[in-house]
Amino acid sequence: MISFLQVENLSKSFGDLVLFDNLKFGVGEGQRVAIVAKNGAGKTTLLNIIAGRDTPDGGSVTFRRDLRVGFLEQIDSFPPEMTVLQAAFASDSPAVKIISEYERAVLEGRDVAALSELMDAHHAWGYEQRAKQILTQLRITGFDQPVGELSGGQRKRVALANVLINEPDFLILDEPTNHLDIDMVEWLEGYLSKSRSTLLMVTHDRYFLDHVCNVILEIDQQRLFTYRGNFSYFLEKRQERIDAFNSEVDRATNLFRRELEWIRRQPSARGTKIKSRVNAFDEVKERAHAKRQDGQVEISVRSSRLGKKIIEAKNLCKAYDGTAYVDKFSYEFTRGEKVGVIGKNGAGKTTLLNLLTGSLRPDSGHVSHGETVVVGYYRQEGITVNENKRVVDVARDIAEYVKMGDGKNLSTSQFLNHFLFPPSAQQTLVRKLSGGERRRLYLLTILMRQPNFLILDEPTNDLDLMTMAVLEDYLREFEGCVIIVSHDRYFMDKIVDHLFVFEDVGKIKDFPGSYTDYRNHRQLQERLQQQQRAGQPPAEQPAVERKRSAPEKRRLSFAERREYEALPDELRQLEREKLELEQQLSSGELSPHELTQKSRRIGEVIDALGAKELRWLELDELANS
Repeated sequence: MISFLQVENLSKSFGDLVLFDNLKFGVGEGQRVAIVAKNGAGKTTLLNIIAGRDTPDGGSVTFRRDLRVGFLEQIDSFPPEMTVLQAAFASDSPAVKIISEYERAVLEGRDVAALSELMDAHHAWGYEQRAKQILTQLRITGFDQPVGELSGGQRKRVALANVLINEPDFLILDEPTNHLDIDMVEWLEGYLSKSRSTLLMVTHDRYFLDHVCNVILEIDQQRLFTYRGNFSYFLEKRQERIDAFNSEVDRATNLFRRELEWIRRQPSARGTKIKSRVNAFDEVKERAHAKRQDGQVEISVRSSRLGKKIIEAKNLCKAYDGTAYVDKFSYEFTRGEKVGVIGKNGAGKTTLLNLLTGSLRPDSGHVSHGETVVVGYYRQEGITVNENKRVVDVARDIAEYVKMGDGKNLSTSQFLNHFLFPPSAQQTLVRKLSGGERRRLYLLTILMRQPNFLILDEPTNDLDLMTMAVLEDYLREFEGCVIIVSHDRYFMDKIVDHLFVFEDVGKIKDFPGSYTDYRNHRQLQERLQQQQRAGQPPAEQPAVERKRSAPEKRRLSFAERREYEALPDELRQLEREKLELEQQLSSGELSPHELTQKSRRIGEVIDALGAKELRWLELDELANS
């Protein structure tokens, strides 16, 4: 395998904080490598050093000569007045420089023969067309629109286009899925899977990791561990490694006890064998006292009591500039409900959340809250506090004590410990926190208020995989209501019972099931539509040709004829069951357990309906051929 990147003895510290020391690894041609570590372990710093945006304290980074490298940063640096197309072209790529030189030469009337050869050599003639094509695939069509007018998701897509247009040999991606909607995440997943580029990335999207990456590098306890497989393989082997480490420590601990007893029984001897055993004792002692610093967020906050009435929305409408983002939305929430919200960027997801919380007034319709409802709203934009405040002071501004799930009261300092802010870190200024640490602090400030109705808008951005797993467990056991907007499909699948889907402009469909259920349902519907189109002969096909091809089609067998005749009754029965289940699910009278059962059953009914409809179309085509 040809080496594309070699990292040797890389070290980086900030004061007393050592991020990594003597880090060593390589990336070969065709590998798709993901870096996994806890927040604050230096993943973004490492990528910045490799991309040449930061300098290490020691060590070296070596790329293969003449390698074209593309780097997607977490936050772009495009000037606000720059147009979308200019931002897509903003690059040190030789092709871009040659295009600029060629255009200047044409304007000045200079000879362009030599430049034409260079344009040929760098395949630069179709560069602008390729840029527009990729931007269009990323749903960016306003090529002359200033970057400063774009949303966060749109800017992310322009930054992606900027990197992908040059078709680099080596792609470095820092959280490429942040701020993208699910459709765009899946598009990028497919694009990278088919691309021949070598990848090095940091991402917390577990399905993305599973489908795109074939090597996982884990930074743990300032050491690097390599797993040659996808994310599922990494989880399995990582646990095996930790179990083996713990077993080794247990064996060393037992040996240490025996050796300690022997040392205490011995007189001050000078024999060679005894000296050798005494010297070996120190090594055993070190192994026995080795401990994993497995700091993990602990979330067990008690939520406030929730009454019978929660939140009711009736005929909510909200439009901007004549475009309806929410149109006649009605819903009554029940205790224990966990809802996911999905739709394209700009569809109105955050508008719906703001309407439900009352932070935005509807154009018509109304929202009413029960008296006991305490809303905890985790906004996508994150925490807004005085950057020069200490972490502990931010938390104390909310409460001095926090009631936990087991009934105990914790002081603010103790509670911060649960969120991996030890006493030393509690004195840190907010402006010095990493992106993931700021997210943890923000989540902490939300939960300290003991909400019973949680609204989480992109909660997984910048959280590490371990914190996300703990948050998932907490939300699954949460007794109140939860609404989640997230591009993380794995996170949604693990938590939500049903979905609010923004399909048409302003229209919100209530789908019973997880995101994967919805995706499968949508794919089935698309296949049905394709089947229906395929079953109709083209209008321009001559009658004589249809007649000639007819004998080649087979007829229904006896068993297929009986199946074909029985299918309409089966479809009607399933439709009736689906209608009954929809009425029960929207009644607001089901317990959480019943809601889960009915949601699961309606998903099965919808799948069965789709399968039988597809079968009926197949048999109908044969019956009428």
